[in-house]
Amino acid sequence: MSGNLTAANVEETLKDFWASRPRRPHRGRKIAGVAEGIAERYRIDPVIVRVAFVAMALCNGAGVFIYLLGWLGLAQEDDEVSPVEALIGRGRSSTPIPLTVLLCLAVFPATGFFFDGGFTMVAGVLLSVGAIFLLHRERGALNRPAPTTTTAFATDQVTDMGQGQEKTADTPPAWDPLGAAPFAWDLPEPGQPVVKSPEPPPVRRRRRKSPVTGITLGAVLLVVAGSVIAGPYDNWLTPLHTLGLVVGVMGLGLLVGAFTRGGRGLIGLVIPLGAVAVFATMVNFGGFGDSDRLGDFSDKPATIADVQRKYDTRAGTLDLDLTALPNSGTVETEVYAGVGTVQVTVPKNADVDVRCEAEVGSVQCLGKQSDGRAPAFDFTSEGEDKLPGGLKIVLNAHTGLGEVVVNRG
Repeated sequence: MSGNLTAANVEETLKDFWASRPRRPHRGRKIAGVAEGIAERYRIDPVIVRVAFVAMALCNGAGVFIYLLGWLGLAQEDDEVSPVEALIGRGRSSTPIPLTVLLCLAVFPATGFFFDGGFTMVAGVLLSVGAIFLLHRERGALNRPAPTTTTAFATDQVTDMGQGQEKTADTPPAWDPLGAAPFAWDLPEPGQPVVKSPEPPPVRRRRRKSPVTGITLGAVLLVVAGSVIAGPYDNWLTPLHTLGLVVGVMGLGLLVGAFTRGGRGLIGLVIPLGAVAVFATMVNFGGFGDSDRLGDFSDKPATIADVQRKYDTRAGTLDLDLTALPNSGTVETEVYAGVGTVQVTVPKNADVDVRCEAEVGSVQCLGKQSDGRAPAFDFTSEGEDKLPGGLKIVLNAHTGLGEVVVNRG
């Protein structure tokens, strides 16, 4: 695996890497043993491999993508094949099929389709693949896994040291005129019962495994991949609609499996995914896709002009403090979190027309409190000074799943 870098050498190195690829050990692993397996295979410090994965993960998730591929493509040290090979029926793997499917689904967002990875993501992947290629090219001969040998059932053999030939103990010697093997000379004494050898147990014919589960999971992967690729061009392909398609494909697989005695492995996936789909349809995530913001956000505007018409986030905490506003004028704003907490503080003397609601969660709104399914309050609260005029705030604070808190400060 040394010499000039040509197309033939690259192909040879890649084939040799796949044939002698690392195995994920049980000892020393932190997550799935990918880094530890690479370190053992090429006899390097596992800390170096872990640091490399972390560094590549900072390249818009390139390290996460490579790690997931290693998890799926590298077998454990006591397994026959890798998880992804076991998924298509190539052999046995101790990784559960539901976990393998989830890992396959996680590969798609890790590629950067869901998040804008750009050049950094592509560069990180290329650097990772190039590093593994060079590592195998230089150290591929070290610690190669032993070839798999097949143990055959044979009779005990007696070796003739003089002639260098092998004779089985069941083969009669050439000088025996009756052709009787020595084991036949041990005849039972007269009057003793003849002990019969126990009959071998009947061989159970292994039931043929139905291909329904594998075919259905393959169709699910195609649906998810198609939704990820076509999602930016079709507004209908939302995550909720994609989940519905996945549950529908699995339901069709169970229907076919009911007639072909297969598809039992789908039950453990359909039940939780169906529960998630039902819960998602109960929660109205209206406006959830309008914001590109993720994480926490806080703001304390000092003037009415500084107040935004809408504050929103996909997931996180929104903290809006309006206590620094002047004592006159009218402010209208909406604060929304798809999943998370909405926290608004209004001045003590401001008149507030407020609507607080949560699809699922809790609401604490200017002294009123409720929780559970769709808690909501809609009312007008006068300022503590009870004087006409002054600052008026029109506030709509809501969340899809989480908590809404509106207080005076």
